[in-house]
Amino acid sequence: MANSDGGGGMNINLHIERLVLDGISVEPHQRAELKAAVEIELGHLLVLNGVGSGVQSNNSFRAISGGFVSIENNQKPENLGQQIGVAVYEGVKK
Repeated sequence: MANSDGGGGMNINLHIERLVLDGISVEPHQRAELKAAVEIELGHLLVLNGVGSGVQSNNSFRAISGGFVSIENNQKPENLGQQIGVAVYEGVKK
């Protein structure tokens, strides 16, 4: 993910090697949609709000704890992915 406005803005490179979702069961056919929803929401929040001072340098983190996700029965992967994106952003903005 990068700033493409041609200005001197910040470039953000984010790599999530593994996302652990305790207590959440996702069907194999829903994983791609869930992954895309997480990436879209997290990307949107990063572009809109930036990151916290703890991650603004060339730091690498073994783990970042995020916020909580409210799980509902028969929740669509897109909605769950948006919530997960917000939860991950909570850990990145610190």
